[in-house]
Amino acid sequence: TQGVVLMKNISCIVALAIFLLSSFDVFAIGLNEPVPAFEATDDEGKVWKSTDHIGKKMIVLYFYPADMTGGCTAQACGYRDRMESFTRLNAEVIGVSGDTVKNHQVFKKAHQLNFTLLADTDGKIAELFGVPVSQGEKTVTKSIDGIDVDLTRSATAKRWTFIIDRNGKVVHRDDRVNAKADPDSVEMFIKAVE
Repeated sequence: TQGVVLMKNISCIVALAIFLLSSFDVFAIGLNEPVPAFEATDDEGKVWKSTDHIGKKMIVLYFYPADMTGGCTAQACGYRDRMESFTRLNAEVIGVSGDTVKNHQVFKKAHQLNFTLLADTDGKIAELFGVPVSQGEKTVTKSIDGIDVDLTRSATAKRWTFIIDRNGKVVHRDDRVNAKADPDSVEMFIKAVE
């Protein structure tokens, strides 16, 4: 029986260690670390390769939970409204969520978004950056032009923002993003480092 008790204690310690490690940003890409190459499908259904963009401009890569939800819409519209400034700063804005290409197309059309959205339907890009992501199908139903549209996703990432410099390194990481304030604070950061 002592062996059984010992095994139970070891199992509890291992489970606790796994929980604690998953609760912290242990595996998140840190400041001045290079960004690994990745690919995703963009909102036009085309393959978007990080190697075609990173190193040419400052990249604002922001992860958000879901298309057509309150905070995510406020954040996206904030980036949309500042796009002229980001263009002058030679910065490219890329939004990433677990939504499908179809969902992104609906989101872009509904809010006239003027930047690329990447479909991270399996959460692998979020995981690559250390962004917490949960798996499981979730659906948002929104009325668009008087028609109810179901937007289903299978991965939901936390809201994190990264700024990647022309050397391909992370120069800013925000893992406590305020959705509405994010575009403004990102714009100010880029202006300060340019």
